[in-house]
This record gives sequence, C-alpha cells and structure tokens, in this order.
Amino acid sequence: MSTRIAKTRPTMRKAPRQARSRLTVDAIVDAGARILSEAGWAGFTTNRVAEIAGVSIGSLYQYFPDKLSLIDAIRGRHLADSLAVLQKAGAEGLLPAAFAATVARGMIEAHSRYPGLHRVLLDEAPASEAYRDPKSDFEIEFLGLYAKAIAVCRGGVARPEDGQKAVLLSDAIDGIVHNAARRGTLADPAVETGLVRLIGLYLADAAGGDTAI
Repeated sequence: MSTRIAKTRPTMRKAPRQARSRLTVDAIVDAGARILSEAGWAGFTTNRVAEIAGVSIGSLYQYFPDKLSLIDAIRGRHLADSLAVLQKAGAEGLLPAAFAATVARGMIEAHSRYPGLHRVLLDEAPASEAYRDPKSDFEIEFLGLYAKAIAVCRGGVARPEDGQKAVLLSDAIDGIVHNAARRGTLADPAVETGLVRLIGLYLADAAGGDTAI
C-alpha cells in the first residue's frame, strides 16, 4: 500500500503563468509520470525527472520543492484526465450505447500512455489524505457525472438511488481498466468491447429503475 503523508497537500512552489513556464511544468510532470510508470517509486528521483524533461534541476525546484509536490501534480493530472473523459461524454447528452463507447475508449486512452502509472500511484507512491477523501471535490464531480448520465438515459429524471448506482458503475469501470493496465492488456480490443457492453447494459438497466442495483 502507498505511504500516507500529512493531510496538508504538498503544493507547487509557484504556479506557471506564461506559456513557456507552463510548457516547462508540463514537461516535468510528463517526465515524472513516465518514470513512475517504467521504474516505479524506487526509480523516481528529481534528478532523473529533470534529465528526462530536458530541464535543469534548478528549474524543476523552481516549481516543485520536493518529490511529494511533484507526485501531487502527477496524481492531479491523472485524475483530471479521467474527469475530462466524463465531462466530454456528459456534455454531449449521449444515450447508453454512445456514452458507453465514449467513456470506455476515453478511459482506456487515458491509462494507455503510461499504463504502469496508476499502479505506482496506488501501491507505492506517498499520498496525502486529500486523495483518499470519498467526499473530495473530485469524487463529488466525478460520481456526479455518472449519476447525471444515468438520469439522462431515463429522459433527464434524477432519482435518489442514482448516487449509489454511480458508485458501482465507477468502481466497475475502474476495476476493469486498472487491472487491464496491470496485465498489459489495455490494447486488447476485447477489453474495450467488453467494457462498452458492461457500461451500456448497466446504464440501460439503472435508467429503467425497476431492477435492483
């Protein structure tokens, strides 16, 4: 299990304001994600990250005071990528089959660039309590988008049980995608096909409201 750290989240030393600075930070975060995916927490050093990112160690420390703040940024981007998949699908008001295809493909793509990253973030890298909070802003928005999709599938009518149904659907998708990443099978067409079917069937059933969860 990953090591826990204080509840106070590690933060960047300063936020990038100019386009050039944002590119530098993006390169650092991307390099960190790549190293974590390929070498794990044991191979993760700020010197190595700076080398892969093509920046000086001084430039790295200009934005990230330590490894924990960098891990925080990597984890934050990983979550943001997953959230963006749901935001895109939800904004289009898709019916079950189309929503299922969009989410399945998007989640697989979000985890395919660095397939080992999520395992390291979950099992090895230190994590602040903020990322374990089931009532965090991220969790509320993330699960809310699933609940909204269920309501959309029944014509926009929300029901009290949609929240629990959203949790189950989210957990099912996470389990399939994350385990496929661990096994190295994210590129297998059968994974996407099965995931699309699971999401579509669950949404259709949950939207009906007559069948128990």
